[in-house]
Amino acid sequence: MAKFIFVTGGVVSSLGKGIAASAMGALLEAKGLTVTLQKLDPYINIDPGTLSPFQHGEVFVTDDGTETDLDLGHYERFTHIRTAQANNYTTGKIYYNVITKERRGDYLGDTVQVVPHITDEIKHAIKSVSNNNDVVIVEIGGTIGDIESLPFLEAIRQMRYDVGRENVLYIHLTLVPYIKSAGELKTKPTQHSVKELRAIGIQPDILLCRTDSPIPPEAKKKIALHCNLDVEAVIAARDVETIYEVPLAFSEEGLDQLLIQKLKLPARETDLTLWRDVVRKVKEPKNEVSIAIVGKYVGLKDAYKSLTEALIHGGIANDSRVDLFWVDSEEIEIHGSEKFLSEVDGILVPGGFGYRGIEGKIEAVRYAREKRIPYFGICLGMQCAVIEFCRNVCGLAANSSEFDLNAKDPVIYLMEKWFDFRKGKTEERTMISDKGGTMRLGAYPCVIEPVSQAFNAYAAKEISERHRHRYEFNNAYKGICTRHGMRISGTSPDGELVEIIEIEGHPWFLGCQFHPEFKSRPTEPHPLFKGFIGAALREKRFLFPQATEEKAEKQR
Repeated sequence: MAKFIFVTGGVVSSLGKGIAASAMGALLEAKGLTVTLQKLDPYINIDPGTLSPFQHGEVFVTDDGTETDLDLGHYERFTHIRTAQANNYTTGKIYYNVITKERRGDYLGDTVQVVPHITDEIKHAIKSVSNNNDVVIVEIGGTIGDIESLPFLEAIRQMRYDVGRENVLYIHLTLVPYIKSAGELKTKPTQHSVKELRAIGIQPDILLCRTDSPIPPEAKKKIALHCNLDVEAVIAARDVETIYEVPLAFSEEGLDQLLIQKLKLPARETDLTLWRDVVRKVKEPKNEVSIAIVGKYVGLKDAYKSLTEALIHGGIANDSRVDLFWVDSEEIEIHGSEKFLSEVDGILVPGGFGYRGIEGKIEAVRYAREKRIPYFGICLGMQCAVIEFCRNVCGLAANSSEFDLNAKDPVIYLMEKWFDFRKGKTEERTMISDKGGTMRLGAYPCVIEPVSQAFNAYAAKEISERHRHRYEFNNAYKGICTRHGMRISGTSPDGELVEIIEIEGHPWFLGCQFHPEFKSRPTEPHPLFKGFIGAALREKRFLFPQATEEKAEKQR
């Protein structure tokens, strides 16, 4: 039977429950155990697919085409799991399932209530991911005291009675702030948070105390005394330079041994060699490159969480620090590219939706192409690259029908019918279809041309990558594009869907219709990000050989 770890948060939001849960997963895997993780979100939306990035950050996409919370990205980056629909449930999804059952008559006329029907549905969701795993780590979204979280908390309270006390562990993440004027750490917020948790029937087994200062032994004793815990169960969750240092920090605090001891799990010695190597390359890299990210959500970095992490992973693969420069594409529309992009070693245009800032992105593509700066376009970034090439190289009045329904040359358009290789059937959509329901979502196969940057990166003829978009490359323009020097280096197996484009003669210019950032890990950097950062590093060395050598000499 699987063991269950439930992670809750208190005092304030954004303490890092997702990172904490992910780091625990990494520690348990380092002890030879099989792990899966699940996020239970209290908001009523069915999924975050239609939420604004400014409200909820990035939408993470799984292989099976589920739009999920961004924490699932952390789960995949820290562990070896590939998440799916069952790894993320919202209040909306839980209630939808219950109402569907009620309409179908499954409850045989019972009055449907939060207890037991909603809580039973939540417990069913939790148990659905337990097969063939030693440990299931479940993160409860929100903060203790939120009214929305109560059904989830009641469900996990009942789990200890359902599966046995020895098979459940409650871990509570709280804040221990340092008050500068008083010159001391304050434990009262943690005491109150645990008191509120205990009031609904959950006694935490371990406390993770988020702090930017060391927690002295007397403070740990005080927390333990007032929260009814052993001192060893009060773990300092200190701020670190990189999130990939968290598993190491937790191990130093003895959390890995504590988890094994309390859950009575058989395990080997913790092997954190990979994580130490990752942290060394992040904190003490031998090289450095600068990458501009040209987007329209640059004011909220969580909107590009997987992207920024994948760029860091590309740096890890090249033993290089990656300095990120966030450029608002609307600013490029006003002031031009030179002001923002003249000093960077690589340019990346990420995915997105809507017309705002598009011309600035297209201008950034032109700058990268003409100045021979390594360019990486993802999803919309590939589409912008196609539009720019068709306008400025092919001489077309090019645009996307997403931005101009009456475009003379709709080089990017809404493909209304295509064969879905993942589902094994033909899909159809129109302009009036539901926004979320007709996107190409999830993993799709792609066949790569052997003489290409893509093949050099992947070293494989066929790959599978995750998508999240509605518009496609218009095949009517394949001929004119390829005659003018565009290489279509990746397509669907039947050749109907263009997946990767490149420009011949450029040091590194690649656009892909999919989102490779979703599959990158610090221990397994994605091939395209590895290739992009490597190209930026090569071009930097070529253009500034003396500065690069001087930096390397100083480090030696």
